[in-house]
Amino acid sequence: MGLLDSLGGSLRDVAAAAAPGLIAEALQKTNLGNLQGIVDQLQQGGLGPQVKSWLGNGANMPVTAEQLRAALGNEQVQQLAAKFGVPTDQALKLLADHLPAAVDQASPNGTLKS
Repeated sequence: MGLLDSLGGSLRDVAAAAAPGLIAEALQKTNLGNLQGIVDQLQQGGLGPQVKSWLGNGANMPVTAEQLRAALGNEQVQQLAAKFGVPTDQALKLLADHLPAAVDQASPNGTLKS
């Protein structure tokens, strides 16, 4: 493994560690408000089983960018993309990749911390 390979892994680790805070910060600047707001929206949008797995102690079920787009709606997705400063497809990928862990980390006892 070369230096660039290990650096790439380190950068991914840093990005994964920073993602929950970045997601929470971006949500505060939308009408979702916080992680609870997006969790509620996703549950209402048909992603209850996924959200339940993120809040529970077992493995986190994955979610796709398209599932997120369908559950959140275009307006929410556009707001989040603007707050992240990226195109909507990239914002959805970021959420699909990191939202399950962010919710999991923020809910150690099965309930989101305020």
